[in-house]
Amino acid sequence: MTEPDAPTHQPWSITLGELDRAMGVQVREQSAEKVVLTMPVEGNRQSFGSLHGGASIAVAEAAGSWAANIYASTMGRSAVGIEVSASHHRAFADGTLIVTATPIRLGRTLTTHSVDVVHEETGKLVASVRITNAVLGRPIPDSACGQDD
Repeated sequence: MTEPDAPTHQPWSITLGELDRAMGVQVREQSAEKVVLTMPVEGNRQSFGSLHGGASIAVAEAAGSWAANIYASTMGRSAVGIEVSASHHRAFADGTLIVTATPIRLGRTLTTHSVDVVHEETGKLVASVRITNAVLGRPIPDSACGQDD
């Protein structure tokens, strides 16, 4: 999956932001090869009572971007999202989502991740997301390095 440059820097560790905390996101696993998150449906519903599609996309984008930044950080660099696309497959009104980001390609200038959003209780696919990140020539800002409030 990765290009031949060996990691020379310590990998970045995920720091939840305001939106992540508000949505109830929890980190289960984190590496350049896989990021796994959970998010409750409760608190992330739209006005008709089912999971808000924007919440699915927001948590999926976070997973893919965090995986890209973990990868980029091993080269002393950072990554920013440049494209996200999603397909919503089914709605749920309760339960927990498992969000898993895995790399499609990890390059020197771009990364692309596939993100599956799955309903934990039924194992059914809720959404399929793909995110592409640009790998920048600068490191992750200090403000994103474990400075939770």
